[in-house]
Amino acid sequence: MSLAPSATSILCAIGARRLLVGVTKWCSDVAPVAGLVQVGDCWHMESVADIVALRPTLVIGSVPYKQETVGKLLEQRLNFLAMNPRTLEDVYADIRLLGGIAGRAKAAEGLIRKMHSEFAAIKSTAKKLKQRVRVYCEAWPNPRISSPPWVAEVVKICGGEMVVPAGEKVGDEQVAEAMPEVIVLAWAATGAKADPEQAYRVEAWKDVPAIRQRRVFVVRDELLNTPGPPLMEGARELFTALHLHNGERGKKNSPQRAQRAQRRG
Repeated sequence: MSLAPSATSILCAIGARRLLVGVTKWCSDVAPVAGLVQVGDCWHMESVADIVALRPTLVIGSVPYKQETVGKLLEQRLNFLAMNPRTLEDVYADIRLLGGIAGRAKAAEGLIRKMHSEFAAIKSTAKKLKQRVRVYCEAWPNPRISSPPWVAEVVKICGGEMVVPAGEKVGDEQVAEAMPEVIVLAWAATGAKADPEQAYRVEAWKDVPAIRQRRVFVVRDELLNTPGPPLMEGARELFTALHLHNGERGKKNSPQRAQRAQRRG
């Protein structure tokens, strides 16, 4: 049983989908889990009985979680694995862990090699551009929270530098003082629905280069906030957003528009 989209994406990527007896509704955004029973997650759960009824031998969860929800799970006779990755190395460690549990250790190592290869290719391309882009990547707008540490690492791979501490609450003035050249919105649990116009309306940001040059982009939440295989696609979209041609800037900019701009260029 997986209550963590990251774990679900990993298990499916290493060929262990058949071991899953249930998932959360968020898992369908990152893995082929159609047909599996959907239950709550570590933040909100209508009934623990729904999980118990499926008789899982292991329940996998992750942060963020609500203490009350996890507490209800721990009251049951369930084996519970809590995942809390912070860095890309932590992500790789989780892949190895789940690969061992699922009896797919070889496939897990193959997935890690694939991720290394994807990131190395992007990093190599970024180096050829000979520029480092100052980036503010946001996971939540109210309170304002910067994207997790593994996203900061992906930003660096893509030729950027996170200009505020990763995975922390930050203030409008703090972001303004950092003067990001690009702002990326990847709001948790919103898919592609983050609103760039909110960034343009922040009074403290009116002189920020990213705002003046209209370089605020949305990258789908699940591609950056899922510490697992989706990060490969997330890195490709992030790279495109960071290196968008100047002539294509506008309030409706998106990574997809950036890709079209690069093809025309």
